[in-house]
Amino acid sequence: MATVENHLIERLPRKDRLRLLAICEPVQLLLSEVLCEPGEPTRHVYFPTEGFISLVALVEGSPGVEVGMVGREGMLGAQLALGVVTAPLHALVQGAGAAWRIATDLFRRELAASSALQQGLNRYLYVLMAQQAASAACLRFHLIGPRLARWLLMSQDRAHCDSFHVTHEFLAYMLGMRREGVTAAACALQRLGLIQYHRGEMTVLDRSGLEAAACSCYAADRQTYAELLG
Repeated sequence: MATVENHLIERLPRKDRLRLLAICEPVQLLLSEVLCEPGEPTRHVYFPTEGFISLVALVEGSPGVEVGMVGREGMLGAQLALGVVTAPLHALVQGAGAAWRIATDLFRRELAASSALQQGLNRYLYVLMAQQAASAACLRFHLIGPRLARWLLMSQDRAHCDSFHVTHEFLAYMLGMRREGVTAAACALQRLGLIQYHRGEMTVLDRSGLEAAACSCYAADRQTYAELLG
């Protein structure tokens, strides 16, 4: 069996972990691939090992705004732990890479058989709730510069490297801002020597400086995860 590299699976007891992996299939997440839509039944759950996924709240008359992010620390489809099959959010692949995929019916069967899996997902659901609440407050009260710094740190955490692909248009979509505002904020971070951006490639040059520039939501998100699932 290949290296798991998903934290939720790795923290399961060995017996539960092996049983879950036995029903997993490896897939590649493709950049900009839509994995689920709000209001539609969840067909598969995903445990990323390399790629990462944006959770987007869609609003009528607008492209929506990102309210959460899923990488190898989590999973897509956690609402199944509540007995709810319907997907709550638009899920878009933000970073291409590998993931484990499980059909919904098989996953629900395993969820019923594994109290450890159920407990882990209950804790992860709390983390997601906290992340989405923080995103809503961040959108309302924090300036675009600190919000952008937070988003870049969250993306770097899940990309597991200093460089990743992202366009200004995509940043504007994720942050719920006009492109001009995002471009100005990115240029400001670049002038400070915190990042470098060229033709869609974003590179974090000064991690500690970017953390200092980010709003408090970033540290709060990490603390919540560490306390519950660290």
